[in-house]
Amino acid sequence: MKRFAPADFPLLSAQLRRPFQNAYYAMYSSLYDGIVTDPALMLVPLDDHMVHRGDGVFETVAMVDGGIYNLRAHLERLEESARGLGLALPVTRERLTGILVETVRAGGRRDGVIRIFVSRGPGGFSVNPEECPRPQLYVVVTAAPVPFMELHPQGARLRTSAIPAKPAPLATFKHCNYVPNVLMKREAVEAGVDFTVGFDEQGCLTEGPTENAGIVTADARLRFPRPERILSGTTMQRVMALADELVRSGELAAVEQADITRPDILQARELLLTGTTLRVAAGVQFDGARIGDGRPGPTYARLRALLEHDMRTNNALRTPALE
Repeated sequence: MKRFAPADFPLLSAQLRRPFQNAYYAMYSSLYDGIVTDPALMLVPLDDHMVHRGDGVFETVAMVDGGIYNLRAHLERLEESARGLGLALPVTRERLTGILVETVRAGGRRDGVIRIFVSRGPGGFSVNPEECPRPQLYVVVTAAPVPFMELHPQGARLRTSAIPAKPAPLATFKHCNYVPNVLMKREAVEAGVDFTVGFDEQGCLTEGPTENAGIVTADARLRFPRPERILSGTTMQRVMALADELVRSGELAAVEQADITRPDILQARELLLTGTTLRVAAGVQFDGARIGDGRPGPTYARLRALLEHDMRTNNALRTPALE
């Protein structure tokens, strides 16, 4: 086994580098209050309780053409999630915004994804949060994945997940224990479909592993699940707000949050998915049955276009990071 001295680090960094790390642009860590751009330095201590217990919260924020999109909504949810775990954010919202901008600039890319983690911090290996002297902040800027519908313009295939829905209130805030989400994604891969979605004990739709799901009913209502058993997605909320334009134009009858059952999905005009990196996607098959005419529908197309336009032009929701 090799032992490395500090002087060996440039060689070690080159040995540790992997091709997928080319998508990692920059990372801030409050442990040293600094930013690194070498992926070999983008590290979190093993004794941070976020690592060995999932004791932390996070947000994933889109950066589009040099602007951070819908940041206020993400930071508000980050604060709510932290309160749910009894975590205090280690910096003010103003300071956090400055750190995000500085990290984006260090990465030097105009488009990407910003991942914000607030952890319980290092301090031991038990479940006791009192081991940790203070919470920590980590920010990572990475490449943005290609939105699903650009790779799959024919639409998405969905099926019911066998993984139990998260109980309230754990379902309603964005914490780092994502084992159920990982198992849902594994289900999809093994079943040869694109996404799985969960249902609660009453048979009502919850969500996918990282996506909100909703439908357009036969009577033209855009419907997403009630908020009690889902993570209230920032993209879902923004899509619902943008959909008011379709209500005014008569393309939709209403926008609502209500129970959605399996029969509701099978009888729906359209099936939709939303998420920060997914944006808006169309589901064309559910549990092997065709949804609507089996093709992405007009509501999907309109909402996707409205969201893309909003992300690039709505200065009220864009935080400038790069000129």
